[in-house]
Amino acid sequence: QVLNSLPEKVDEFKRGKKGLMGLFVGEVMKLSKGKADPQMTNRLLNEKLNSNK
Repeated sequence: QVLNSLPEKVDEFKRGKKGLMGLFVGEVMKLSKGKADPQMTNRLLNEKLNSNK
């Protein structure tokens, strides 16, 4: 959901702007009201972003 709502940022991330990972994790945390595990969220987002190259 987060990645689908920020397609421009996903493109920037894939072009090398790796600092955007914090934005994606932050958006997931906001949507989950802080209940998501940040480390697992980071890992899952990394897998998803790197598999869609």
